[in-house]
Formats: sequence, C-alpha cells, structure tokens
Amino acid sequence: MPSRTTVDLDRIRCGYHGSADLVRRLLHDAGLDDEEVALSQYDVTDPFRALRSGELDVMTVKFQVREPDLAVSPVLAHDARAAVVGTAHPLAGRASVSIEELAAYETFARPGRMPAYVWDEVVPPHTPAGRPLRRCHQVSTIPQMMRLVAESTAVHISLASLADVAPPQVAIVPIHDLPGAPVAVAWRRGAELPGCVRAFVERVQRGGCER
Repeated sequence: MPSRTTVDLDRIRCGYHGSADLVRRLLHDAGLDDEEVALSQYDVTDPFRALRSGELDVMTVKFQVREPDLAVSPVLAHDARAAVVGTAHPLAGRASVSIEELAAYETFARPGRMPAYVWDEVVPPHTPAGRPLRRCHQVSTIPQMMRLVAESTAVHISLASLADVAPPQVAIVPIHDLPGAPVAVAWRRGAELPGCVRAFVERVQRGGCER
C-alpha cells in the first residue's frame, strides 16, 4: 500500500470521475476547503483499483455500488441524467429527450473492469418499454467519448454534470424520464483511516452534507 507523504498527511485524497466541480460542491457542503482535499481522477476502466490499493482515501461513486470490500455513505446528492451528443446531432437542439428516443442511436459499451451491474444503471440494456439500447462503442476516457459523439450520431447516456467538462462541439441534453443518479462517497471497509479522513467519513455517514 502506498505510504502517505508529508504533504498528504492533513489532506484527504479523493478520487472522482467526470466533473470536479460537482465533487468540490459536495466537499464544501461537508465543511472542507479546497486546501484540505487532493482531487485526482480515477480510471473508469478499473474504477476501484486506486482506492483498494491505498492510493486514494475516498472516492465519489454514482449509482448503486455493491462491492463487499467497500463501504458507501448515504446518498449526498443526485446527478440528473442527460444524453451527450454532438452539436450536429438531430437531438442536440432539444430541451430534453426521452430514453425511448435514444434507442434509435448507438450508445457505449461497458469500459474495462467497470462492474456490469453499475453499467446497467448508466446505460440500461433496454428502455422501460423494452427497446434494446445498442451498447457498441468502446472508449476508456471522457475525452475519447466526447470526440466520438462530436464526430458521429452516437449518444452517451450519462449525467448532466458532464456539461462542466464538455467541449464546444458537444451538447448535453437532459433525459426527462430517467431518475437522477445517486452520488455518494466510498472508502475501504475496515481500513485504518487517517484522522482527517475518519472525521470526514463520520460526517458523511451521518448525512452531514446531504442536500
């Protein structure tokens, strides 16, 4: 397990994926300043590796994570669902879209070792009406995904917070008939946590930054 440096001793090493702004808002709601947290993006193809190896103290998670070795806080926020499309896409100018409409377009396959049960919540295999969603495009990073949707009619069924990192060639269109994704914090179950991390975990377990 990697050791904490002197600089890290009083900082919480927090992993995230997507929008750092969303994570900062959650941490501020928990009473933390930017100087108290070291943010780093985790690899979506193996999302829990850095947490399990001790490179991270905590990480933000979305949807329902059920990993036996990880503890998860109560829900701290919700991230609305949205379709990520190129600005030339037929749906790009819409105020919102239905998940049923998105079945007409190719979507994205599960990246790497992302748990299948999590990806089924991100990009469902079928719409509520039973139409299959074609999960065929394989990428491993957000920039790769953004480039692909900008250059094609592919759709990524994702989250509204990606508007924080979307380039000008990409539009984020709300999906009005999917519930928002629950956002929480995870840490290693049974791990000996540094004092600053333990205090933060105790706060979020009490729902201290719920909104």
